[in-house]
Amino acid sequence: MKIVSNHWAAASVILGGFLSAFGFSVQAQQPKKVPRIGYLTGASPSFEAHRIEGFRQGLRDLGYIERKNILVEYRYAEGKRDLIPSLVAEFVQLKVDVFASGNFEVIRSSKQATKTIPIVMVTTVDPVATELVDSLAHPGGNITGLTRLTRDLSGKRLELLKEAVPRISRVGVLWDADDPSAAIGFKKYEDAARALKIQLQSLEVRGPNPDLQRVFQTAV
Repeated sequence: MKIVSNHWAAASVILGGFLSAFGFSVQAQQPKKVPRIGYLTGASPSFEAHRIEGFRQGLRDLGYIERKNILVEYRYAEGKRDLIPSLVAEFVQLKVDVFASGNFEVIRSSKQATKTIPIVMVTTVDPVATELVDSLAHPGGNITGLTRLTRDLSGKRLELLKEAVPRISRVGVLWDADDPSAAIGFKKYEDAARALKIQLQSLEVRGPNPDLQRVFQTAV
């Protein structure tokens, strides 16, 4: 028996609530319309495999079986951000019933593309600070979902480093300068570093093929 536990399984419950609200019942013998979900990620199929399995498991737990009483359209940008708007537009043309994504760029692009199709997100960024939603209590618009807010752990990570290596004075942070959410994450590290009197070294990369060798040489 294989047990899959991740945030996408929980997000499936939210999707199930949407589908029920739209009248898509798993009990219907011959539903008038099979609901269609658009699942779009910025990663590759292999990288996303475990999340998709959790997503599918969550749907199965609610009685939704792919190609039986639900359809899921999967699309992968594979690190190419410029593809995201066209993939989102494809979902709009397909008239999917719900968008689902855990990628900040996808969520933002989906919000810009449609005001009517519900968007279910799973994100590590602060959706209020990044203006995805109005507030956590009252998101407004057509976006809902889960936010893990793991970036709030930035200070704790530096604290643990300080405890492990008391004499530590400089820490390098590797981050994607093309990702708006990463800039917010780096800012949280900066705030924590000042409190701990640690000098923070920004190690920025850009593009789908980042020059990691240069960055590590800089760090050394």
